[in-house]
Amino acid sequence: MAARKTAIVLLSGGLDSATVLAIAKNAGFDCAALSFRYGQRHLAELDCARKVAARAGVIRHEICDIDLRAFGGSALTADIAVPKDRDEAEMGAEIPITYVPARNTIMLSFALAFAEVMGSADIFVGVNAVDYSGYPDCRPEYIEAFERMANLATKAGVEGHKLTIHAPLMRLGKADIIRTGLGLGVDYAVTSSCYDPDTAGHACGHCDACLLRLKGFAEAGAADPAPYTAR
Repeated sequence: MAARKTAIVLLSGGLDSATVLAIAKNAGFDCAALSFRYGQRHLAELDCARKVAARAGVIRHEICDIDLRAFGGSALTADIAVPKDRDEAEMGAEIPITYVPARNTIMLSFALAFAEVMGSADIFVGVNAVDYSGYPDCRPEYIEAFERMANLATKAGVEGHKLTIHAPLMRLGKADIIRTGLGLGVDYAVTSSCYDPDTAGHACGHCDACLLRLKGFAEAGAADPAPYTAR
């Protein structure tokens, strides 16, 4: 029997990354999860990431410390108000203040290093170009460019061991992502997508991420089991 391959999965603790972890496991990979304490104002997502990783039975879960508060520029890392109760036209009008400059590039670079150490040729990331808020580092051309760079920049790549960046949610709407996850047994009750949770980790129900998530569950014909404050 062929040895099982290892995949590195970027795991934020949110709906999308939990679904991607389930997809990677279902594809036959042993999964190592990578999360970040990057200076985000709310750490509820890391509690969720730990729970998701434990339930999925990952072979290793690393939480790396980086501090993007040094640069600020985002409502997720600086004392800037998180936009609330916006419609989808407003969400898509411009790159929102919840965009964290270069975050996906930084995190994928860490995943690249982790993959080399783990002997993995596969990195899974939950970026999405359909139901998203206009982030430039969630587009297919970005993922394709990073994969080309990764195979130029690593020992594995130059030795002919091609690394692949998998973005299985890229073309899916939020409802389809949720249906996929439910079909794979994802427990969305232990995930958090909120940009502005309360001190107990309950989602606000009003930020862009919450609104897109709630719309996705409604369209999927399912109730969101995650805890929310009164909406």
